[in-house]
Amino acid sequence: MTVPGTEGVTEVTTLEELRAIVGEPSGRAVTKERAALTEMDRRWLAASPLCLVATSDATGDCDVSPKGDPPGFARVLDDRTIAIPDRPGNKRVDGFVNLLANPRIGLLFMIPGRGDTLRINGSARIVSDAPFFDDMVVKGHRPKLAVVVDIEQVFFHCAKAFLRSQLWKPETWRPDALPPHAHIVKAVQDTPETVDELLTYYGPSYEAGMYR
Repeated sequence: MTVPGTEGVTEVTTLEELRAIVGEPSGRAVTKERAALTEMDRRWLAASPLCLVATSDATGDCDVSPKGDPPGFARVLDDRTIAIPDRPGNKRVDGFVNLLANPRIGLLFMIPGRGDTLRINGSARIVSDAPFFDDMVVKGHRPKLAVVVDIEQVFFHCAKAFLRSQLWKPETWRPDALPPHAHIVKAVQDTPETVDELLTYYGPSYEAGMYR
């Protein structure tokens, strides 16, 4: 049986096929990996207000979740360890559930306006308290959980994806290309709330309640 949409598709299934197309990495692409943080890595983490967190469960089902706070929210515990505070959300905690089954984690730290990013890979633990929680208080709220990451690989990633997408160029931004989030929720979910009720929920009070 032919799967719809696969007609004429040539699939790459081996490393040899892949390398024949893209070639071998060389130079800085090979040597940029490190196993511990440098001073420049620490400076980047101190300036970054946003991180994308990638996890997967024991069967390989994946999740990527954004984590954001004031710059420097990821605390450097030592050259091989960082901690990321958790903040109140919708209680799905998909990433945490994954980490309980599979501790592997991938992180992408971003700085607004810059195309380069800092990537950190390693293993993670969920902790419910530690002395460094006192350094993670924002607007009077101390986190209830944090992810402690044991670093195995760290390197800077080039800016090509951001240059191609023109992500940081305001003249390319089209926030009105889709309706407000409340309308999207109503369109894709069977919710009892009306659109007006959802607009109220996602209004000013939504931001006011970010830390509680």
